[in-house]
Amino acid sequence: MGLILALIMGGIMGWLASKVMNRDAQMGIFWNVVVGCVGSVLGHFLLGGLLGGQGLRGNAFDPLTLLTAFIGAVILLAIVNLVQRGRAR
Repeated sequence: MGLILALIMGGIMGWLASKVMNRDAQMGIFWNVVVGCVGSVLGHFLLGGLLGGQGLRGNAFDPLTLLTAFIGAVILLAIVNLVQRGRAR
């Protein structure tokens, strides 16, 4: 059950990050889930000590966990923008 909840929350965080980074038209549901889940891991790795959030499988409804996942997804999309276009948006 935790994995299903992590995928759903990862999809929501990936979708929100793609809206913020203006990449929503280029991404589908699958890539939103991938960006949200990988962004959660990235955010937890980079900001976990600072913000204290857990992974999406630990406590997906904790506000700090959601903030960490969202920031990680935005960072991931900024890196993708840099690679694809040569600049961040």
